Amino acid sequence: MRHVLAALCFAAPVPALAHPHIFIDTGLEIIFDETGQLTHVKVTWAYDDFYSLLLAEDYRIDQDGDGSLTPEEEAQIQGFDANWVEGYHGDLEVKLEGQVLPLSGPLEPTATMIKGRLVSTHLREVSGTPVIGAEALSVKAFDPTFYTAYEVNLPVRLVGAPACSFDRIEPDIDGELAAMQAFLLTIDANADLEENDIPLMGERFATDIRVTCPNS
Repeated sequence: MRHVLAALCFAAPVPALAHPHIFIDTGLEIIFDETGQLTHVKVTWAYDDFYSLLLAEDYRIDQDGDGSLTPEEEAQIQGFDANWVEGYHGDLEVKLEGQVLPLSGPLEPTATMIKGRLVSTHLREVSGTPVIGAEALSVKAFDPTFYTAYEVNLPVRLVGAPACSFDRIEPDIDGELAAMQAFLLTIDANADLEENDIPLMGERFATDIRVTCPNS
């Protein structure tokens, strides 16, 4: 994902092109109940080294610089990234049959530090406990504005659904970059970006986790 940032920085003459400022390694647990209905998605975020350092300074934790936290420091930062402002949806999209499934806010947040990186988890409850069949469930972690870049390179697990499986649909990064560069080259360097309706690009670089449960 870091090479996306480098390519975007040199993509075109538009000076204010959005590019990632925060990098988060992401893991997902897609959780089913005993009847095979989808109930929750558990999300793991591992923040990049630099942003973890900034957060540690802000919260005055890991003062000894050993890359881990005391129990008191862990208690201090529990839920530090779970107080979401109105309109923020957690950079997670879950779709079934083309419809976005409503998700709760963050539940049961945890936070720790591993080798100098802050790592947090939270649960999202899925409304309606849908049943997943041959029609694939789509789970994507992305920031529409691409200020934060999520890379799903931590474990992805299906919990409570032995008949289900998943595939990873990786983004066509080179193709999406080429399309974005071609678009930007049509815009004058001094143009007002809002007037030109620059498209949100975060989803274009998102890994799509496709879950199917053919025996449901």
